Amino acid sequence: MADRPLGFREPAKPDSPEAAALPDAGAAPSPPLTLDDRLIAGLLPLRPARGHKGTFGKLLVIAGSIDYAGAALLVCRAAGRSGAGLVTLAIPESLQPLFAAKVVEATTMALPEDDVEEVDPEPALARILDHEHDAIVLGPGLRPGLATTELVRELLGAAGEVAPAPIVLDAEALRSMATLGEWWAAATRPAVLTPHPGEFARLRAGAGLDPGSEDDLAGDDAARADAATIAAVRWGHVVVLKGARTVIADPDGSVSVAPFENPALATGGTGDVLAGVIGSLLAQGLTPGAAARAGVYLHGLAGELVRERLGDAGLLASDLTEALPVVRKRLAAIAERERGGTRLGFAARTPARGDS
Repeated sequence: MADRPLGFREPAKPDSPEAAALPDAGAAPSPPLTLDDRLIAGLLPLRPARGHKGTFGKLLVIAGSIDYAGAALLVCRAAGRSGAGLVTLAIPESLQPLFAAKVVEATTMALPEDDVEEVDPEPALARILDHEHDAIVLGPGLRPGLATTELVRELLGAAGEVAPAPIVLDAEALRSMATLGEWWAAATRPAVLTPHPGEFARLRAGAGLDPGSEDDLAGDDAARADAATIAAVRWGHVVVLKGARTVIADPDGSVSVAPFENPALATGGTGDVLAGVIGSLLAQGLTPGAAARAGVYLHGLAGELVRERLGDAGLLASDLTEALPVVRKRLAAIAERERGGTRLGFAARTPARGDS
């Protein structure tokens, strides 16, 4: 087997993903932009030397249940490792003692219940909106049910909020949305959707789009890019279609693709880590599109770093959280070099033969 050096790739083209233009009506769509080190390094939020925890964003995570406690813990850990200043985990009040004993750096917030482990949507929404936050992650590990679906609907609508915080929608939030019909018509909060192919197929079917084949959405790169772009434009929100060569589609019709194909990431919890990374970057001030691209890339690089050490099997989602600050440091060094700085760090490397 040929050596696979950890790739910190030179850019295939100098254009920023932020500059991708909406194609003219009837024009052939532009090919997806393949993300690389310099593009993502340029998106990373700066870390002022005199910053404090409030400077680097407050993330509210609404996640977890008794059966899926790990999902919530992974989101919080990934958010902190990606640079968020403050992370708060909101869970049903009967579960707060359990989670408070498990999270160390994050704080917890109890949500009112109308049954054991089931949130009461209206008072829970009031408590959420009263909590100071810059971004939200909603869905990983939540208990399915009508109460969760109603909470998702209310949060998407952001009723009464002047400038609603952006939100990452994952897992149970996406499954709830698939039952809400034209959910996007009432959605006023900027959102990043992070479905895997199965969740994406259900969302498309619920929205009246051709659901296609889940196999096509997993293995056909062109079909994945087309389907994600159509959905993002239709729904007006960023869509991250997870899998090998993850697709990031923007509502303006532009689409980006991550270069990573890593079977080591095919294990439970890695999607929760991705949700935490994207939420963290939203809280740090990136736009939904930029946070999605940077988050997917950091997540992919962290996977490559762990794969270099462990191989194609045996990666745990918690391994990714420990690798996140390492790969962010490397990209930050590239950004510093591009700005003409002198900080020591890792330089971009020329791809080895056979490295894509």
